[in-house]
Amino acid sequence: MTEYDLFVIGTGMAGVTVARKAAKKGLKVGIADFRPYGGTCALRGCDPKKILIDVAKAKSSIETYNGKGLKAEGRISWPELMKFKRGFTDPVPDKMEKGYQKAGVDTFHDAVTFLSENTLKVGDTTIQAKKIVVASGARPRALSVPGAEHTITSDDFIHLEELPESIIFLGGGYVAFEFAHLAAKAGAQVTIIERGEYPLKHFEKELVEHVLKASKAHGIEVLLKTEAMEIRKSDRGFQVVSKGTEGEKVVESQLVINAAGRVPEIDKLDLEKGKVDFGGRGIKVNEYLQSISNPRVYAAGDVADSEGLPLTPVAVYEGHAVASNIIKGNNKAPQYKEMPTVVFTSPPLASVGLTEEEARAQNKNYKVKFGDASSWFNAYRSQAEAYAYKVLISKEDGTILGAHLIGPSADETINLFALAIKAKIPAKDLQSMMYSYPTWASDLSYMV
Repeated sequence: MTEYDLFVIGTGMAGVTVARKAAKKGLKVGIADFRPYGGTCALRGCDPKKILIDVAKAKSSIETYNGKGLKAEGRISWPELMKFKRGFTDPVPDKMEKGYQKAGVDTFHDAVTFLSENTLKVGDTTIQAKKIVVASGARPRALSVPGAEHTITSDDFIHLEELPESIIFLGGGYVAFEFAHLAAKAGAQVTIIERGEYPLKHFEKELVEHVLKASKAHGIEVLLKTEAMEIRKSDRGFQVVSKGTEGEKVVESQLVINAAGRVPEIDKLDLEKGKVDFGGRGIKVNEYLQSISNPRVYAAGDVADSEGLPLTPVAVYEGHAVASNIIKGNNKAPQYKEMPTVVFTSPPLASVGLTEEEARAQNKNYKVKFGDASSWFNAYRSQAEAYAYKVLISKEDGTILGAHLIGPSADETINLFALAIKAKIPAKDLQSMMYSYPTWASDLSYMV
C-alpha cells in the first residue's frame, strides 16, 4: 500500500494545477493518466486546433485580399500542416512529466479505479490517499446509430495524416463547425448533420444565423432538423442515411466524424466503490467542488457537475479553487459570472455573460443593443464575411450583463466585455473610454 496526501486522476489543465500547487505546499502528491500526459487541450483540443485554424485563417486572408493589392495564392498542404501541429504537441507529454517530477509529484501511466472511499487501484499498485481529485476530463459521446463503428471522433480528426475529399460531421456543436470550416478551407467537401432546429444552441440565434451564412459561403452544407438513422459502407466510402423534414436523404462521403458532443470521462473509474455520486453531467459536487457523498474526493474541469462551462480556462480556475480548498480547508467557492467562450469558425463567434433567454429567465431588467456592423470601417478593411453584435445592459446600474459578437477578432474583443462584467464597468464608461484607433477594440464604444 502506497500512501499519499493527495492523488490526482488526470493530467489535463485542472489536474496539473491542483497537483503542482499542492506539491509546492509540501503535500505528498501522485498523479496518473492512462493517456499521454497533457490532457485534451494541449494534445487533442484547443491548442492544436488553434494551430490548424490559424493556418486556415491565413489562407482566408490571402483569398480575401487577392486582387485588392495582393497577388498571391494560398493552398493548404495537409501533411505539412500536421507536421507543424506536431511540432507543438509531440514534446508536450515528456515536458509535462518532467515538470511533475521537478515539482516532486510521483507520476503513473495507468488507468485508475476506486476500491473504496480512499483507496485506488492504479495499474498494479494499490494507493491510499487522504484526498483524491478527479480531473479526468471528457471524451467524445458514443453514438447509438447503427453503423456507428464506421465513424471517427474529433480526437481522431486532429491527427489525420491525409485529408479526405469529403467529410460528414454528425452534430452541430462548436467542434463540428470549427473543424468543418477548417476542412472546407483545406479543400474538402463538407456536410454537417444536426438533429436540432438550430445548431450552436448555447449562442444567440441572431448571430448563429451569420455562422450559417458563412458556412454556406464556404461550401458547407448544413442539414438542420435532420437525424442520422444509419451509417453504412459504400464503394466510395460511407453513406449516412438521414431523416429530416423533407424525408429520407442519403449523403455520401469518404469520412464520417462523430461530433455529437463530449461526456465526462468517468465510466471506468468505479465511482460507486468510492461512494462518489455522479450523473450525466459528471461528479456531483458542492460549492467547493467537493463530492457531496464522499468528502475525501474533489472534482475539477469537465468531469465536475458544476456551473462552469467545459472550457480550459474554467478547468484551470476550478483547479486553483480545489487546490486551495485541499490545502487550507474549504474556503474558495468558484464564481462563474464571466466565462468567455468562442467558436473558432470563419469568422469567429464569441459570447460572455447572459444570453437574452437567460436574462429573461432570471427576471433581469435590461435593454439590448443589437446591430449589424458590416458597414463599419473595420469590417471594410478586413472585408469581413460577417460583423454583428448583441449586448445586454442592466437598466438598474448600467453594467454589462452579456455580450455576443461575430466577426474578425471577436475572440479577442470578447475578453474586454468579460473584464467589464467582472469589474462591473458601466456601459457609459466603456463609451467614454479613449481607445487606440483603428482597432477592433475601438468598436466596443459603439456597441454599448
